[in-house]
Amino acid sequence: MLAEKLLLHVFVILAPILVYTSFFENRRIGQSPYFIGMMYGVSAVLCLTVSYYSYGLYWDLRYVPLVLSVLYGGPVAGAITFISIIGARTFMSGDALLFGYISATLAASVPFLFVKRFWRYQARKRIITAIWLGIWPSFIMFSILISWLIFSRNPVNDLQELMLYVLLFGVIQIVGIGFASMLHEAVIERRMMRKEMQRAEKLNTLGELAASIAHEVRNPLTVVKGFLQLMKSQEKKNDNYQYLSLVLSELARAEAIINDYLNFAKPQFEKIERLELSSTMSDVIALLQPLAMKQGVELDSQLEEEVYLHTDRNQFKQALVNIIKNAIEATALGGRINVILSSDGQDVKITVKDNGKGMTKEQLSRIGTLFYTTKDKGTGLGTMVSLRIIEAMEGKITYKSELGKGTEVRVALPMNRQFQGKGNMHLQKNINKEQGTGELKSFK
Repeated sequence: MLAEKLLLHVFVILAPILVYTSFFENRRIGQSPYFIGMMYGVSAVLCLTVSYYSYGLYWDLRYVPLVLSVLYGGPVAGAITFISIIGARTFMSGDALLFGYISATLAASVPFLFVKRFWRYQARKRIITAIWLGIWPSFIMFSILISWLIFSRNPVNDLQELMLYVLLFGVIQIVGIGFASMLHEAVIERRMMRKEMQRAEKLNTLGELAASIAHEVRNPLTVVKGFLQLMKSQEKKNDNYQYLSLVLSELARAEAIINDYLNFAKPQFEKIERLELSSTMSDVIALLQPLAMKQGVELDSQLEEEVYLHTDRNQFKQALVNIIKNAIEATALGGRINVILSSDGQDVKITVKDNGKGMTKEQLSRIGTLFYTTKDKGTGLGTMVSLRIIEAMEGKITYKSELGKGTEVRVALPMNRQFQGKGNMHLQKNINKEQGTGELKSFK
């Protein structure tokens, strides 16, 4: 009878996830922690209502919705579920009411302490963490059971049956929270895939538009630039010489922006070669040292030697120049920038860390959005070009920043991939990777 009740509770626990994915996933209310807390609160109350009463205690999985609501809905959702459990348990009363209050408080304490750390983990580790946190209420219930039997001085007629109850309770609770966590992670992955597809479609559309406009504008600019250079060579002694120099410099700037548009539209990997990255990155750092000195910024490097990557040298340099240049421009006088190169046998890891002005969470969330920049003068294309180049190399770039403390950019590039042709890459060796989720949550 206990097993049947607990299996029914597993269905009740999964119901909020199924209801959410069926009706509220694409609605604003589905992102509210109050709504999540209410759904899991109802689930916990139902578990408690149809609980199995034996040995003076209610046997149910009320704490599984509590753990899930805290981890996947946040502290507000967890608090609502906790209040629902306390309210339902008060209404049911009973001799062990005080023990019910104590067990609920202790069961909620550990998930609340882990909620911030929980979202720093990868998907697989989050599932394992949720299972371990789900074991904690089982331990609490077992301790409460022992304490109740001791204080109530009720003799145990069938110790074997009691141990079977404890075993069934623990196993079914672990299965329930594990399966629920996997469904949550599936929802997260589906949401991330949908956002990535929408982002890719937008970027492709904008890329095609940018390429067509850039090609049309660059042709007349090339003609104008040629004639102006010819006029400049003939105006060396006249008053118009300085104006021609200014016009040519602005044309060069316009041409650079157009080239950024073309690179954003489709990075061209013209010459694929095996690069020794420490020497290539040393060249880039040497190129940017004058800019760093002008800004009063110290540019340091820690480059692991004998790290190789098959890619286009110019495209790799351009991506790296844009990243380091942004760090220099974001760092105040007397600041420092560290450029680190390392590898783990599978990925090349490049870290650019500065102690500049940093970014707010809102600014950080908009990094990678077309035309968004935190600089007073800028188009945002440099960052987008770097992202597109790293993306074309099937790499990953992540940003971590704190306002007033600086920004850290991490680039991970797979070593075991080979480029062939313009912009095409072929996988030489399958490398399974877990997809990071950052701060994304299943209901948020």
